[in-house]
Amino acid sequence: MKKTAIYGAAILGIFVLLLANSLYVVTQTEQAIVLQFGEPMRVVQEPGLKLKVPFIQNVVFYDKRLLNLDPPAQEVVLNDKKRLDVDSFTRYRIVDPLKFYKTVRTELQAQSKLEEIVNSSVRKILGRITLQELLSQQRTEIMRNISKAVKTDAEQIGVSVADVRIRRADLPIEVLQAINARMKTERERDAKEFRAQGQQTAQQIRAKADKEKTIIIAEADKQAQILKGEGDNKAIQIWNQAAGSDPQFYAFYRSLEAYRKALADGKTNLVLSPNSEFFEFFQNSPQKRR
Repeated sequence: MKKTAIYGAAILGIFVLLLANSLYVVTQTEQAIVLQFGEPMRVVQEPGLKLKVPFIQNVVFYDKRLLNLDPPAQEVVLNDKKRLDVDSFTRYRIVDPLKFYKTVRTELQAQSKLEEIVNSSVRKILGRITLQELLSQQRTEIMRNISKAVKTDAEQIGVSVADVRIRRADLPIEVLQAINARMKTERERDAKEFRAQGQQTAQQIRAKADKEKTIIIAEADKQAQILKGEGDNKAIQIWNQAAGSDPQFYAFYRSLEAYRKALADGKTNLVLSPNSEFFEFFQNSPQKRR
């Protein structure tokens, strides 16, 4: 009885082990290849619980979903000898598991191979164009050509490429530094030229202003002299008329002006004869002179 129980437990254990090695599950996001001694026997793409020969066959699973490939940026030389650091990304899907297994075996090796394909296609396509073309409206056509080349090469490893995009295309650091230095030199040269032109224009404006100033002052002096001459002439005419109307009053007025100018400050010393004509109006009254 005891031996029968032991045999039964052993048989049950063997059955469970066989069953565990005979069943496998394929999920919605997976596809599988059944291998027998390393050789592909069949491809399983439908999800569910599946059977295989225990201990003889094994199963390799691959992802059915859309996968991303983000390789590091690479330096590309364009047709016009310009260098760019190009950062691209790729989205792909494993569509032929059998071909995929025969060519690259694992997804890690597939990413390495696909990275080589993408980098090679990017270098080949961009090597035919110039920087100006890459920055123009031809960019869409260029990206289409890159995607087409990558898709064609990727089919050889059982992969379908959905899209290839250039995320960023920058000039190398040393080139950017050289460009910045050249731009700085050009801006400084332009600034010096503008400054020299400004100084020249300022000198011309100042010279013109000084010339106009001299002309205006000369014209003003000329006009002032004319007006002054006319005023002096008018004053002389008035004095002459006044003197002709009353010569004695004119002589008296002129004598008073002479006294004021000579004696107004109180510090003038005059040495004159008492009979001098200068004091004529101090000695004689108007009635006596008449």
